[in-house]
Amino acid sequence: MSEAPSLQDDPAPPGAGDADAPAVGPNLRRVRTKRGLSLERLARRSGVSRSMLSQIELGQTAPTVTLLWKIARSLGVPFSALIGPTHGGAPQVLRARESKVLTNQEGSFSSRALFPPGDRPQSEFFEVRLKIGAQEQAQPRAPGTLANLVVGAGAVDVTVDRTNHHLDTADAMSFGCDVAHAFRNTGRVDALIYLVVTNPDPMD
Repeated sequence: MSEAPSLQDDPAPPGAGDADAPAVGPNLRRVRTKRGLSLERLARRSGVSRSMLSQIELGQTAPTVTLLWKIARSLGVPFSALIGPTHGGAPQVLRARESKVLTNQEGSFSSRALFPPGDRPQSEFFEVRLKIGAQEQAQPRAPGTLANLVVGAGAVDVTVDRTNHHLDTADAMSFGCDVAHAFRNTGRVDALIYLVVTNPDPMD
């Protein structure tokens, strides 16, 4: 989703919002070549330098969550397509201790994918955590993308296209996430959100 903070090109130090470079590199190369894009063309589309893209593909740089969102958006895939192996449909247990938790640089926002990563899953399921007072601005998804969420703990304000909606524990909400949206923890405890993002059918 994680829904991402403002976009940037400089990778953060390890442990401060980095993705797993060895996993990202081959996936980025696979998706890029599948779409017939050279590094130069992807650099122009994404705004990320060719040298940075090359370093990521070679596993020489661990990209930040925000950088991954920028690249994934330019490729038209969810960021989950870049962080792990594809999944053929067989049962797969996602151990909490082995999960990739993506965070912003401040550590106030984290997102954990609760589904096996793949090239273009129809639905993406996330566990989102916001520390007290934290706010996270999310980038608009592709047109027609829908979000459903439920607050597992705490209180959260969800702003969708400049309209604010307050949610308490156990409250749920659905909205089109192809517009600007943000999450803010307005409670007295760390907030927990479960979020399902449904991608539009590419054939539509």
